[in-house]
Amino acid sequence: QVQLGESGGGSAQPGGSLTLSCVASGDSYSDNCMGWFRQSPEKAREGVANIDFTGSTYYAHSVKGRFTISRDNAKNMVELQLNNLKPEDTAMYYCAAVPYSACPPIAAMDGEVTYWGQGTQVTVSS
Repeated sequence: QVQLGESGGGSAQPGGSLTLSCVASGDSYSDNCMGWFRQSPEKAREGVANIDFTGSTYYAHSVKGRFTISRDNAKNMVELQLNNLKPEDTAMYYCAAVPYSACPPIAAMDGEVTYWGQGTQVTVSS
């Protein structure tokens, strides 16, 4: 069993930055693909970015160049750096993990997720 715990959400102005963190506890997930998803009341759940244990990444087109995903395998931790935030980035952000090491493209990851975190809210407004 794996538990995923997110932190770091909050409020920011357009153009601002936030850092989200996700720590996996329980069974070790240091070799598994992990990622971030987001969902707002107006939109379907969207894959944001994922990263495998070697550091290879996939990003959604909507965040590429603004968000950066990274991981610390020794700490079972994944971070998402959100820069140049836009109001449309407002959503609940969820950490997710799949039971294998190679990451699929982020758009194809949703159906493969085995564990989800409880989510952390990001609100971008002026």
